[in-house]
Amino acid sequence: MLTRNDRTIEDASEQLKTALRLGVRHIGFKDIGLPIDQLKALNQSIKAGGATSYLEVVSLDAESEIVSVKAAAEIGVDVLLGGTRVDDVLPLLADTEIQYFPFPGRITGHPSVLQGSIEEIVKSAEALTAREGVHGLDLLAYRSKEDVPALIKAVCAAVSKPVYVAGSIDTAEQIAILKEAGAAGFTIGTAALDGKYPAEDKDVTGQLRAIIRDVAALNQHLSPFHKKNLTSSFGRFNDTWSPKIAGQINEMQIKLAKFSGEFVWHFHKSKDALFFVHKGRLLMKFRDRDEIIEEGEFIVVPHGVEHCPVALTDTCEVVLLEPGTTVNAGAAADGRMVIELGQI
Repeated sequence: MLTRNDRTIEDASEQLKTALRLGVRHIGFKDIGLPIDQLKALNQSIKAGGATSYLEVVSLDAESEIVSVKAAAEIGVDVLLGGTRVDDVLPLLADTEIQYFPFPGRITGHPSVLQGSIEEIVKSAEALTAREGVHGLDLLAYRSKEDVPALIKAVCAAVSKPVYVAGSIDTAEQIAILKEAGAAGFTIGTAALDGKYPAEDKDVTGQLRAIIRDVAALNQHLSPFHKKNLTSSFGRFNDTWSPKIAGQINEMQIKLAKFSGEFVWHFHKSKDALFFVHKGRLLMKFRDRDEIIEEGEFIVVPHGVEHCPVALTDTCEVVLLEPGTTVNAGAAADGRMVIELGQI
């Protein structure tokens, strides 16, 4: 959220550029802090950057909430967060495509505080999500005096619509708690803008990078893999006709093999294979022709096709791409058949 203490920040347009550059695709602001013409421009910039726009209502009385909802429709946001007067809001959104996520429970003060027991908040959540036109909830869990994890879990368990959690979230532990409890998402603004989120860098770029990283880690979206160098990888073994597993993509394995001399005629009943020559020259014999594969070239051998690889240099370094169940000699009887492959 481009907000601090429940107000849209003055430099929201500049901070938006940072968020979009880092790949943030869900960006919101409050209905107060900037005039409506600037909020319109902000919304247009969010959408032009390929992100979903959110406006969170923080109005304290019925009249101002209605004004805010009308402003949301005029601005053209994708999602309306917050507010408590559902009976007044739903008719105003009926002819729009805006998704509506009101606050469950009793909201007081500014910045907003969530009042009531867990049981009362759950009852409110159930009643709200039963309404047609309510797409989910904006739960101010971290501005409640109740047990926050228990509150989030109870609300998420009680309703079938998505629950966004808000209210001074500023640690990875809090984010992990709401994910574990079943929340669909969360809002964060002041913490990142004020450098409160635990990160090496306190500027907005460093803060957002840390938040994005922690969310990616929770969702298991971080890659454990690093680049590999073919020359150094081939330098780690000397045996020939014994492929080494260098990586795997779904059911396909990337294998490194050194060829020397001539292999055996064979075929694979149901597995295709790709041979990429990294170093040396490879002759691939087929029953109807011979193919010479030079460095930097590759050839695909379809399943069922008899072939016989021959190294034309003392050693030929070959990258293989084939299913993990492929046996190097196929069904042929050969002493160089390898069943259990080493890793590289």
